[in-house]
Amino acid sequence: MIRTMITATNTLGQLQSQIDTISNNIANSNTTGYKAREARFSELLYQQFENDQLDLTVRQSPVGIRYGVGAHISQIQMNTKQGSLQLTDRDLDFAFTKENQYFNVIMPDGVNGQRTAYTRQGDFYVTPVAAGQVMLVNNEGYAVADSNGNAISFPDNMKNFNLSEGGTLLVNYPDGTSLNFELAVTQIQKPQSMEQLSGTYIALPTNLDELGLTEADLYTDLLGAARTQVGMTNQKIEMSNVDVSKEMTDLINAQRSYQFSSRAITIADQMLGLINGIR
Repeated sequence: MIRTMITATNTLGQLQSQIDTISNNIANSNTTGYKAREARFSELLYQQFENDQLDLTVRQSPVGIRYGVGAHISQIQMNTKQGSLQLTDRDLDFAFTKENQYFNVIMPDGVNGQRTAYTRQGDFYVTPVAAGQVMLVNNEGYAVADSNGNAISFPDNMKNFNLSEGGTLLVNYPDGTSLNFELAVTQIQKPQSMEQLSGTYIALPTNLDELGLTEADLYTDLLGAARTQVGMTNQKIEMSNVDVSKEMTDLINAQRSYQFSSRAITIADQMLGLINGIR
């Protein structure tokens, strides 16, 4: 009975993590550029008891008894499938038309001052930074980086914005002049190995040596001739790729599994009570 309670308890905590992941997906179903997460389970180690060595029956399974000790989440995997595009008719709304391409934003970092984060959330704005100057930021106020890794700033009083081939932002002014800025675009080869920050943001993990990876293994900055690979459009935003009906089905299954494990603990407790009550 004790073993039953331990096995069920091990699994309960992992099921709670799965429910939290599903709940986060549902909560972000309308978040621009959000990619759904999916919890993948693996069985914990079995314990083999060789208590029946004289059994000569031919069988495919090992002789004896194998006790499982529950399951655990081996990985919370990100679904990188392209989300649907929604027309907004707004000049500073951008969306990728190819998978695994990301905008670069500059986030504050308490250790190094700032760090580069990657997101597919492309609803941008301008904010004043100095006399007559504005800076391109995302909806949370983080600076959008250009292809050199610098924040994009330009004089105020612009007329409108356009997007040219290769992901170049054109800032047009009433006098007919314009400024060009290459939006930094990064192709992520291994999004599952990136560090999840929050919401739609991912970043380079700090333990690359432990993972046996290099920066070149994880991503490629699309620069120079590689800019022809950029797939981007404006006046549109990419919606999340969360399938709410699937998430609700997964939530129901996770809740049933949680109830099953809880019931196993209750039954084991009742059996222990019967044993302790024997006089």
